[in-house]
Amino acid sequence: MLPTDELKQEHQGILLMLRILDKVAAKLESGEETDLEHLEQIVEFFRIFADRCHHGKEEDLLFPAMEKRGIPREGGPIGVMLMDHEEGRGYIRGMANALVKHKAGDSMALKEFARNARGYIGLLTQHISKEDQVLFPMGQRVLPQDVQTELARGFEKIEIDRIGEGTHEKFHKLLEKLEDIYLK
Repeated sequence: MLPTDELKQEHQGILLMLRILDKVAAKLESGEETDLEHLEQIVEFFRIFADRCHHGKEEDLLFPAMEKRGIPREGGPIGVMLMDHEEGRGYIRGMANALVKHKAGDSMALKEFARNARGYIGLLTQHISKEDQVLFPMGQRVLPQDVQTELARGFEKIEIDRIGEGTHEKFHKLLEKLEDIYLK
């Protein structure tokens, strides 16, 4: 499997969690009770799976390899993706901070969570589309097979070193559980 195909597969899990987050945000906006543990698990998924693991693979390995092959960072698609990653981190922090405020008794905090969730959903949905439709095909064209093989090894190392063995599977189980609760 090509490294960009692996990233596209990860996108499918992230998109599923974004659909779950959309349902959760709607519940919060309507004042409906929502399981606080689910909100914490969703934030953890985005922090660890989407950002630390997935974006880590892109930022530390894929993007530098593409830059070496002539795809520019500044003024190019890689720079746009990196700005999106930073903006997304802000939304994740906003959701996490809202949970802290909620636990401290702030009655408006869950609405703040929903606002950040909406921003993150919109940003990441477009971001994933740009990567899948534009950036990854560019990478497949410019990266020779030996570089792609090396990237695949590096991706595996990131998973083990940054999130730990079995964490990927743990998040897939979480996705299944939350999908059954919020999307069925």
